[in-house]
This record gives sequence, C-alpha cells and structure tokens, in this order.
Amino acid sequence: MIKRVLVVIFLFAVAYQIWILIHIWWWINHHPHSSAFMNERLEVIHEDKPEAELKYKWVDYDKISTHLKRAVIASEDAKFTMHEGFDWEGIEKAYEKNLKKGKIVAGGSTISQQLAKNLFLSSKRTPWRKGQEVIITMMLEKMMTKRRIFEIYLNVIEWGNGVFGAEAAARHYFKTSARGLDKQQSAKLAAMIPNPRFYDKHRMTRYLNKRTRTIQARMRFAEVP
Repeated sequence: MIKRVLVVIFLFAVAYQIWILIHIWWWINHHPHSSAFMNERLEVIHEDKPEAELKYKWVDYDKISTHLKRAVIASEDAKFTMHEGFDWEGIEKAYEKNLKKGKIVAGGSTISQQLAKNLFLSSKRTPWRKGQEVIITMMLEKMMTKRRIFEIYLNVIEWGNGVFGAEAAARHYFKTSARGLDKQQSAKLAAMIPNPRFYDKHRMTRYLNKRTRTIQARMRFAEVP
C-alpha cells in the first residue's frame, strides 16, 4: 500500500514538472495572460469586490523604457546577464544579514527566481516552494533567453494592489506609458518591487525616497539584455 502511494506521488510530481515545462516552452513565443500570483491576488480582492479586475496590460520589450530596465536590474539583480539563474554571492550575503538580524530582512532571489515564483507558485514561504522554485528557475534559464525572461518579468510582477506589469504600473502611478517613464519614475517603481502593496498606500516614505535615489545612482552601471 505504501509503495503504491509513493508511486502515485512520484508520478504526480513528474506530471507536474512536465506541465510546467510545457508552459515555459509555450511562453518562449507566446505571452502569459496571467500568473499564479495574479490569480492568488485576484481571489483576495474578489472577497471584498467580486466584480473587480486586475490592472494588467502586456507590452513588448522594446516598448518598455530603458530607464526602467536599468532601474530594475540595479535594484533586483545586478548580475542578471552574467549568472545562470542564481547569484550565490547574493544568497550568501542575504543569509548572513538575516542571521545577524534574527529574521528575514533580505532576499537573495534573482530575477529568474522571482519570475519562477510569480508564474507558478504561491506567495507562502515553504521548503517545498523553495525547492520547486529552484527547478523552475533552471528550466527558465535553459529554455529562454535572458531578454525573454526579463520581458516576461517586467510584464507580470506585482506593482501595487491589483497592479501587475510595467504598463499598468506606469499608468497607475504616473499617468504615462511604460515607454514614457523617466529615470526618477523608473527608479521609484524599482524601489517599490519588494513591497508593492505597502508602497501603493505609502508612496512618499523616507526609506522609499532614499532607496529611489540609490537606485537612480546605480542605473548607469546596469547591464540590460
């Protein structure tokens, strides 16, 4: 009986990986219409507003401001074009910082890891989710170009309460398009990524303004795919 259960679990796990693999293969040339994070957030919003819709509109890579691309890389993953999905030095630094503080205050996740989580996984932190995130990250890096990974990332990440992607964020905060974002606007959007719903409500905090200036100073060193 136990052996049969283990076989079923194994087959289910394999089928799930194949399901993910097929989706990644499809998204090489087709755009995702939603993500796990979008679906999860929409369920929460529908509890209070059943008719509500997410703010989301796909835009192609060349229609997104280069300032935003540089700002996001400067903020989230300075070695994005150089690593193969994992920034081991960044992970080590984050671990040491969290150990020193006695709680999680820093993350070492790369853009590829964040995309894996956003597309397929929940926001809950569990050992299973982290392990699956590693597998999906490796799939993304093997099957997609850095440019495609970054294009999807910029289009699906959360940027506010019900706000997903660069185009929706640009219009939500600055009444402009993703292409029209300037340096300061781009740096501010990048600074909001770690806690977008909080900064949607608190847009002028001292930390956010300081972080925006720091990112803006680093943008010229950022290498975009």
